[in-house]
Amino acid sequence: MRRNLEEKESIELLKNSYIGSLAYIMGATPYIVPITYYYDSANHTITGYSAIGHKLDAMRKNPSVALGVNLIDSVANWQSVQVHGTFEELEGIDAKQTLHEFSVGVKGILNHNKKNKARFISEFSAKIESEAPPVVFRIKIGDIVGKLRKN
Repeated sequence: MRRNLEEKESIELLKNSYIGSLAYIMGATPYIVPITYYYDSANHTITGYSAIGHKLDAMRKNPSVALGVNLIDSVANWQSVQVHGTFEELEGIDAKQTLHEFSVGVKGILNHNKKNKARFISEFSAKIESEAPPVVFRIKIGDIVGKLRKN
C-alpha cells in the first residue's frame, strides 16, 4: 500500500528523527547535504547549525530551502517527509537559547531511540571544527509533504 501521510504523521516523523538532507540553491545549482536538525514543535520550525561556508553563503543569498527526512526499513516499508521553508539566521541570545533547545531535544531523541548507542551522544556533542562559533539557523516551515509505503 502507498499513500500520502497526514500532516500529523509527517510531523511525528520529523519529531522522532534528527538527521535529514538539506537542499539549497547556489546560483543555478541545487545542492543536498546531510544535517543534524531538531523539530521545534512549539514554533513549528526546524533548527540547525553550521560552520561558515558554502551552505550558509547559499542560504543567505537564497533563503528557499527544503529538508528531506526518511525512515527506511526496506524497499517495501518506508516513510518519507519533505519540508519546504525559508532559512532564517539567528543571532545573540536567540541563537544561544535555540542551540540549547536543539541540543537538549536531539539528546532526548538519542536517549529515547533504543537503536542508538550512548556513544552517539558524545559524537553529537563534538564541536564544529572551526575557530568561529557555529551559526544557528531556523527553517520556517511553509509546507510538509509525506509519503508512506507499507507491505
